Amino acid sequence: MYYIEKSFEISACHHLILDHGSKCENIHGHNWQVTVYCKSEELDNNGMVVDFTLIKNKIHGRLDHQDLNQKLDFNPTAENIAKWIVDEIPHCYKARVAETASNVAIYER
Repeated sequence: MYYIEKSFEISACHHLILDHGSKCENIHGHNWQVTVYCKSEELDNNGMVVDFTLIKNKIHGRLDHQDLNQKLDFNPTAENIAKWIVDEIPHCYKARVAETASNVAIYER
């Protein structure tokens, strides 16, 4: 089994739609730390699991310096973003999305 991971930072704002009162319902921003984990039993024709540039373009390229409520069609919690990343990237089995060093969500298929 081959494994890769790609990490990068996304600067973006969002607000959460919650069923309880929270300051997170107000628009605010984060410098999100994102790590994408992929695996495959075989490499593609280029000798890769997934091209690192493809991962960055599909996620960073779509979300960096954006209002996530306008770019995504779901409530942009860290948990939902982590699942979305796993669904978007071929061979992705896990994503780690950190709003801050102490607020981290992980989704694993």
